[in-house]
Amino acid sequence: MEKSEVKVLFFDVGGILLSNGWGHESRKVAAEKFGLDYEEVNTLHNFIFNVYEIGSITLDDYLDTVIFTQPRDFTRVDFKKFIYEQSVELPDMLAWLKSWKKDCGFRIISINNEGKELNDYRVEKFKLHECFDAFISSCEVKMRKPDPGIFKLAMGIAQVSEKQCVYFDDRIMFVTTAQKLGIQAYQHTSFEKTKEILEGLKAKSQL
Repeated sequence: MEKSEVKVLFFDVGGILLSNGWGHESRKVAAEKFGLDYEEVNTLHNFIFNVYEIGSITLDDYLDTVIFTQPRDFTRVDFKKFIYEQSVELPDMLAWLKSWKKDCGFRIISINNEGKELNDYRVEKFKLHECFDAFISSCEVKMRKPDPGIFKLAMGIAQVSEKQCVYFDDRIMFVTTAQKLGIQAYQHTSFEKTKEILEGLKAKSQL
């Protein structure tokens, strides 16, 4: 076994460490809780959410377009509170990664699609600085996966080549995008599987 060239690990956040920030499951629950027409909300969401994720509009702008298009019997504050509450830590992975990072020998950087308010909330709430050295977030870099540019930017910021980084994502589309750029990329399907891959990378790097 040859010594690994890998220097940086890139990770998605939603679906690996945390629940998705504002996924379709959460929107369905919101529709039931707040008495909304889910199909209407979803149609409007699909038109505008990408614009929110690349930081071109605020969360309030998004809500003006998707939710508060008419008078509601709930407040904006209550609805935003509900959105934030949808972010929860997934079992095992985050706590383990925070501990593993301390002596793994790799820099760990996130590459994630997230609107700014949600991104900032999740970083602070779940102390993501404890497992990430930097955040390549769509809202800050004005690009979102599957744009190959966000991966190229991440490699440029980290100053690594394709062979020097590994990427983990729960969505196969984004894994494929990274692989097409020559990045070693894996689909996260379980804590056990990803842990095994990471331990293998660590062992290879210490040869």
